[in-house]
Amino acid sequence: MRFVLSLAAVAAAALLTSGPAYAQGATQTVQLAKIDVTQVAKGYRTSKIVGEPVINDAHETVGKVDDMIVSTDGTASFVILSVGGFLGVGSKLVALPYTALKVEGNKLTMPGATKEALKALPEFKYASR
Repeated sequence: MRFVLSLAAVAAAALLTSGPAYAQGATQTVQLAKIDVTQVAKGYRTSKIVGEPVINDAHETVGKVDDMIVSTDGTASFVILSVGGFLGVGSKLVALPYTALKVEGNKLTMPGATKEALKALPEFKYASR
């Protein structure tokens, strides 16, 4: 037991006395920009949107938010809706621009949408990475 404690002490001392570790390769720089954090705080958290039902102007549930995706260049956001099915069985995913959703109070709405119209959209499938 004494040997194990001594070995642990030597290992800890070696770690503490070694210099900092530096990554090899080119120096990287990051562009930082000031943002107005009060404006950001007024936005919507994806963790609060994902899983929420989407209703139309007739107050019918037409889908549920399954996910949100930001384009690779960061210029566009998309909402992935689960439509059709029952209790998640037999449903399909469709992608729409985030701007298709409207936030009214604490509800997500899609004016003019119907279940049938959403089911008729092409099915969304995640790219395999």
